[in-house]
Amino acid sequence: MSFQPSTFNQLADKAIGHVKKDLATLRTGKATTQMLDPIRVEVYGSEMKIAELANASAPDPNLLVIKPWDSSILNNIEKAIASSGLNLNPVVDGDIIRIAIAPLTEERRKEMVKSLYQKVESGRVMIRSIRTDVKQNIENQDGEANVSEDDVRRDLKELDKLTQLKIDEIDELAKYKEKDLMTI
Repeated sequence: MSFQPSTFNQLADKAIGHVKKDLATLRTGKATTQMLDPIRVEVYGSEMKIAELANASAPDPNLLVIKPWDSSILNNIEKAIASSGLNLNPVVDGDIIRIAIAPLTEERRKEMVKSLYQKVESGRVMIRSIRTDVKQNIENQDGEANVSEDDVRRDLKELDKLTQLKIDEIDELAKYKEKDLMTI
């Protein structure tokens, strides 16, 4: 059995997907409905995402509007947002919830960039961990029938190229997110 780049790519893409979700939780000072993704609302005997219970929109960069499909759960959604730890202050206005998004201060932006790079480093570690596992599998093939040292060396070289491509992809995400965070 030889090295399967598709297996490495699948695992690495899952790690990158995790990093993307993690980076989406960083507030950029602009209202986005993705800010609400980590919030779970206790309703109907279970926990549900806001997207499953309401229509959320960002009509302008400083405002989120949430309109539940069932107005009886308005207070449940409000409480979930208020207690989420995301520093969002929901205001019930009739049958909708409005959330004003304050612009980030320069100091807060710098804190967010630090957090961004912690999340990015975590992604790099995931990629390197996957690389280590795959490398071990490649090295274990040395000495098997129909596997030469050249095959192992070639596969390790290919693995290193793929690893660098995936780390570069994460770095590109970080660069874009940092630009987004530092834009006023």
